[in-house]
Amino acid sequence: MPRNRFCVRVKEKYILMSIQSDLIAMSDGKLAEFNARLLPYVAPETILGIKTPDLRKYAKTILEPECFLNKLPHRYFEENQIHAILLSGIRNFHECVSAVDAFLPYIDNWATCDQLVPHTFARNTDALLPWIHRWLKSGHEFTIRFAIGCLMRFYLGDKLCPEYIEMVIGAGQGDYYINMMRAWYFATALVKNWNDIISLLRDGRLDTWTHNKTIQKAIESYRITAPQKEYLRSLRRKK
Repeated sequence: MPRNRFCVRVKEKYILMSIQSDLIAMSDGKLAEFNARLLPYVAPETILGIKTPDLRKYAKTILEPECFLNKLPHRYFEENQIHAILLSGIRNFHECVSAVDAFLPYIDNWATCDQLVPHTFARNTDALLPWIHRWLKSGHEFTIRFAIGCLMRFYLGDKLCPEYIEMVIGAGQGDYYINMMRAWYFATALVKNWNDIISLLRDGRLDTWTHNKTIQKAIESYRITAPQKEYLRSLRRKK
């Protein structure tokens, strides 16, 4: 191996080991136990127990983030959280979406999935849409959840069209964390696009679980009016 390539690999290994060492030093056993109960898909021994604000602060101190982002898979849950935080801050759309696409297959929990909210996506919704179509067909639970989350965050209000609603209706029914995101999507859409979504509930187009969870989440929202909540209660289905 050429000496310069060897030196680069040694440097990368040092950086990655240094990040892991720092995270282990920040760990909190009690918080790790608590988080493990919320993350059933994640091996408990890979959860260190570090608060998200502390991870955000630490992410800003990483001097060569590209080295960290190019190293997958990570060992610890908190490393994946930092990965999501760093990706969310990439400003160039094409660089960001490619890096997101590379990371999605490694996401194995709802927390990392929902931590990943790239700011540049909001400014590039036309270019993002083909990627969302691709992710919805991935067959991977958290990639599909992420795609629905993108439709919720960037394509409601004036950007909503019937096609997007149909995409969410048909997305991965049966997987718990996908259905939870579908319900979150429709509950949020009730706030921003009431007429479009209330007709969907009236017509019974959702499976019973997602239908009732949507209503529950909407009723819990302070952005839904009291009369709207009362009407939503009348649409609940028996299990």
